[in-house]
Amino acid sequence: MSYECSKCKVEITKKEYDWSMKKFNHALCREHQNNNNSASKSKGLSKGESNYKEGMIKGRIAETLIEELFLSLDYNVFRYGMENTVPGIMKLLKGVRGDVASNIRRMPDFVIQKGKEVFFIEIKFRKSEEFKKSDLPKDYPYENCYFIIVSKKHIKCITYAELMEGKEVTPTSKNYLGSRKEFDLDKKVIINFCNFAVKFFKEV
Repeated sequence: MSYECSKCKVEITKKEYDWSMKKFNHALCREHQNNNNSASKSKGLSKGESNYKEGMIKGRIAETLIEELFLSLDYNVFRYGMENTVPGIMKLLKGVRGDVASNIRRMPDFVIQKGKEVFFIEIKFRKSEEFKKSDLPKDYPYENCYFIIVSKKHIKCITYAELMEGKEVTPTSKNYLGSRKEFDLDKKVIINFCNFAVKFFKEV
């Protein structure tokens, strides 16, 4: 019995036929087997890559949400993280270890300023609405940083100092961004942006 490629009709061996049927569910010559492999790899992402990209997208949405919130309240907002200064660097640093790479990853997302006040801001999206000391990288250098935690329902805020004291952001904690006296924020504006968060993250 002879076998042939279902695409180019070239004759193939039984071994090639059996392998192709097992791998692709139809008969292919070596060339078309290789083409099929390449197409399969380019179609989708591995689970790990997919989760990484999904996390990046959610983080970017949360950052944009908070950036627009502060801009609407007449703050000057400057993107500070190295990924904003050198586009693509975070992708290059994926899996890279060392002091320099670690320090780049730790850089806060924003510097915000209004009048004479300037703040470091780090934005985190947390589906669980939880953030605590153990979530900080070891030897985190920005001791004057504020962490804004965006969830599906709330926008909360906690400082590095408060985390060191053992305080946490939890679903039941009352550390809402609108309650921070340092920022003097309009709670109505924050409620509007919380509604945006619900809209954007409702399927997460």
